[in-house]
Amino acid sequence: MTGALAGLAVEAARRALAKRFESAAIDSAELEARLLIGSALDLDLTGLITQARRPLTADEAAQLEAAANRRLAGEPVSRILGRKEFWGMPLQLSSATLVPRPDTETVVEMALEMLRAVPTSNNEIRIADIGTGSGAILLALLSELPNAYGVGTDVSLKALAAAKINAINLGFGDRVAFVACDYASALRGPFDLIVSNPPYIRSAEIAGLAVEVRDHDPLRALDGGPDGLAAYRALVPQAVDLLASKGTVVVEVGHDQSSEVERLMTVSGLIHDRPPKADLAGIPRAVAGRKVPP
Repeated sequence: MTGALAGLAVEAARRALAKRFESAAIDSAELEARLLIGSALDLDLTGLITQARRPLTADEAAQLEAAANRRLAGEPVSRILGRKEFWGMPLQLSSATLVPRPDTETVVEMALEMLRAVPTSNNEIRIADIGTGSGAILLALLSELPNAYGVGTDVSLKALAAAKINAINLGFGDRVAFVACDYASALRGPFDLIVSNPPYIRSAEIAGLAVEVRDHDPLRALDGGPDGLAAYRALVPQAVDLLASKGTVVVEVGHDQSSEVERLMTVSGLIHDRPPKADLAGIPRAVAGRKVPP
């Protein structure tokens, strides 16, 4: 398909790209074609409309062809663009971060519900995001809680660099800190809220994931060990030690893990105020536990 877009007008190129994506059974082909051509030409939706009849330059056509070939090879459009929207916020990505997904917004929703059910005794809310990646969950919470301060941890310095950039770009740089450590090992409490989207895919299932995930998300952020629960066994006891009285931990879980993660929380002394929260597909996605007063 080399040169297939050369000489086409902007709108014709968008249609040609969308048709190519549809033929490859790519979901949201129209949207992804618009995103890629908008990025290649540095045009927003209005610009794409007003310049619809302008022919692509040779450089623009070549850049768009390269991006299209990457998408057709299985690379997610968010990786090609280097950014992804989460909770209405644009986030920069790196090779060390997961692509934030709508399912994870369920964790944000559950965390806000738990905080509102039992307000903190002072005016400040302390939040820890364990395995923060791009900072998606933590920054979404800060956007909803003007009296909150947070810390995000990750073992990857590259991931933490991306999270810090996102915090600064979104105006939260003075309300957040980032720490390199394994889970919460370097933190000192107390925290009113601890959140996490840890690795939870069973090791044997990694090879069967969609190419967009298997070949482009960092393995360390996916692989949850033989039963997918290794991260929770490490994380939950740490969270209990770091939580303030009546504090809450909220974690994302896989499609069949909510009961087992609830059990791990119960064994560690947490109580469950409410059942796991389902995502838009009806899958229990967010599990919460609260620390009981001494």
